[in-house]
Formats: sequence, C-alpha cells, structure tokens
Amino acid sequence: MRWPVPHFHIAVAAGLILWPAAVAPGFAEPASAGYRVIPVQTDAPPENAQPENAPPEDDSPQDAPDDQAPPDEALTEPAAPPEPTAEARLREREDLDALFAELAEPEGEAWSRAETDILRIWSRSGSASMDMLLKRGEAALDAGDTGSAIGHLTALTDHAPDFAGGWYLRGVAFYLQGDYGVAIADMAETLKLEPRHFGALTQLGAMFEELGDNDRALDAYRASLKIHPHQQDAADAVTRLEAQSEGTDA
Repeated sequence: MRWPVPHFHIAVAAGLILWPAAVAPGFAEPASAGYRVIPVQTDAPPENAQPENAPPEDDSPQDAPDDQAPPDEALTEPAAPPEPTAEARLREREDLDALFAELAEPEGEAWSRAETDILRIWSRSGSASMDMLLKRGEAALDAGDTGSAIGHLTALTDHAPDFAGGWYLRGVAFYLQGDYGVAIADMAETLKLEPRHFGALTQLGAMFEELGDNDRALDAYRASLKIHPHQQDAADAVTRLEAQSEGTDA
C-alpha cells in the first residue's frame, strides 16, 4: 500500500494543544520527628527569649491577601479564541486566491512558502473545539491508531460538515485502514467544499491507481498538478502511467 500524500500538520502549530496540561500535585513537607531538641541554657537567657511556659508561636501560614488569586484560578485554561467573522473569512479567501497564483508559478521558490500558507489556512476550521478534534485525529494517525483517528474525525465531520480539512483527513484515515470506498467518498466531499484541494486530488490518483483504474488516476493526478505543479510524486505518477498506457497501445 502506498502511503498517502503528506497530510497537513499545524505548522503554526498555530498552535493548539491536544489536551490541557495536567497540573502535578504538590508534595507535602516531611513531618518533623516525634521529638525536639531542647538547648542547654547556660547563663542568662538570650535577648528576646520566650518565657519558659510561654505557648509556642503560631507558625501556620497567614491568609493570602485578598488581591492575590487562589492557585486554582491561576491554573484555569485561557478562553477559546473568538470565532472568525464573515469579513475575516472573506479576507482569508482572498489570501488563498493570491497564494494559489504563487503556487502555480513555474519558476522560483515562492511556491514553497505559498504551499505552507495554504496548508495552514486549510487546517483552521474557525472553531477551537473543532480544531482540537482535528489535532487529535492527526495525533492518532501519527501513532498508527487509525480506529481512534476515524472516531475523532467522524465527530469532526458530524459537527463541522463544511470544513474540508476534516473530510480530507478522515479520507486519509479510511485509506490507511484499507476502506477505499469511504476514503474516495470523503475525498469527493473535500473537493466539493474546496475544489482546489490538490492533496485530495493526488490522494484520489493514488487510490485509483492502486485499484487499477489508470485512466481516472491520470485524470486526478493531472488535475492536481494543474493546481500545484511542484508535486514531484504526482508528476512521477503521470510519467509512469503515461508510459504504461503507451506500452499498452503499442
């Protein structure tokens, strides 16, 4: 089985943490021994000495001032970032248009930066909780746990059906599990939401090729390269399939 085309990780890590960090409990000071050493008094008692029968001083910690927050409050998680506005989404779409123009440039290295920026934008659902599900799905895939990945990503597609990134990554998970039917359907859903998703097109090409449908594989690879011409794996696949086709026709 060929591994899927690299799926996007949050190069920004942009950074969401998968699970809140657990706070380790503190360790208590060891209790003092069951005896105390009484110093020998030689002459006069030292200055500021306590009377013999005086009650012991209270060493218990004093109450914290009112203006200091209790430890539990200081450890609470920060609030989730606000949902993007319609205006922010429009600006992001305009950014994508400019980035795809750079991605298609045949010369120079600007395409590499554009690819990174596109994948970063595609990794954001617009919801902190949905982004967390995406991250959990990615982490499970990286650990080789496709079952858990599919669980997280199915929850994501159920709650955010308009997020192309969720469908794409779930399709990758089903592909790795060997369930090509659902994987192809998920890639189709990805392309319905984001027709320029070159990763989904290249992944479709790989699946069609493995299924022996070389004509559809070629169509998918070529469509992907038209959007992102710098994909070496897709370019190699087109060369390979075209050579096979010519050999068959000869």
